[in-house]
Amino acid sequence: MKAEKIWMNGRMVDWDMAKVHVCTHALHYGSGVFEGIRAYQTNRGTAVFRLVEHIERLYDSAKIFKMKIPYSREDIKSAIISLINQNHLKSGYIRPLVYRGLHDLALNPFNCPVDFIIAAWEWGAYLGEEALTKGIKAMISSYARSHINSTSQKAKICGNYVNSIFAKMEAIEEGADEAILLDSEGFVAEGTGENIFWVKKEVLYTTPANTVLSGITRDSVIKIAMELGIPVQQKSTGRDELYISDEVFFTGSAAEITPIREIDRYEIGIGKRGPITEKIQKKFFEITKGIDEKYKDWLEFV
Repeated sequence: MKAEKIWMNGRMVDWDMAKVHVCTHALHYGSGVFEGIRAYQTNRGTAVFRLVEHIERLYDSAKIFKMKIPYSREDIKSAIISLINQNHLKSGYIRPLVYRGLHDLALNPFNCPVDFIIAAWEWGAYLGEEALTKGIKAMISSYARSHINSTSQKAKICGNYVNSIFAKMEAIEEGADEAILLDSEGFVAEGTGENIFWVKKEVLYTTPANTVLSGITRDSVIKIAMELGIPVQQKSTGRDELYISDEVFFTGSAAEITPIREIDRYEIGIGKRGPITEKIQKKFFEITKGIDEKYKDWLEFV
């Protein structure tokens, strides 16, 4: 991964010159919040998917983590659009990061400055292009998702993802592509960086929003499914319901809509992308590529 420029505290910096001090607070303690955003090539040029919602969630994360973002929402939107142009991106991934910078290394973060960077680069399918049709292998992780009262489930806090890294490493070492984490009560929570959906008898299910990050792609899929006439329910469930589901898939800005063909060596449905997943996925990419005009408000054209 590499691009020409990174936006850093209000100015464009060469990619290789975008540096922080080794005693940056966030480097030691994970004291930052971030977003993952996609830009897509359309017949009207590059468009950022649901940019307003991503910026709003970034502000929510910063508020929960008691960080005041030193830029307006409009400043951030303009910086992202400018960065896409500077890096000549037709499509790609955008990573805003708000973090506690250099002052001291006490756990108290309030004396550290709030710094802000935005990176953007070309990035294809998160789990590989073939995964979008053939699906991936997943496993139930031995690591539980952090308890709802141990941190914040509604903020994309950098340090929260240590939990996900442990689960991801375990999955890779066990020969799976991705992990599914259960919550502290043993119910299905989400992937390491994705929300999860499953289909049984043509009903689409997902985990309740109060226990997981409120994914923007998750919200998009729920709205798309309702438009397509697919019933949607949110409920808590155990791992074994996934084993006997007709279809299971992940959603996320990076993962987009990635089907799961196997969990814990149980084949899911037909062992590849199922018909409902395919229908939702097709509509999703029609929207992100500007083909479906009904959802044009979800696109911010560069």
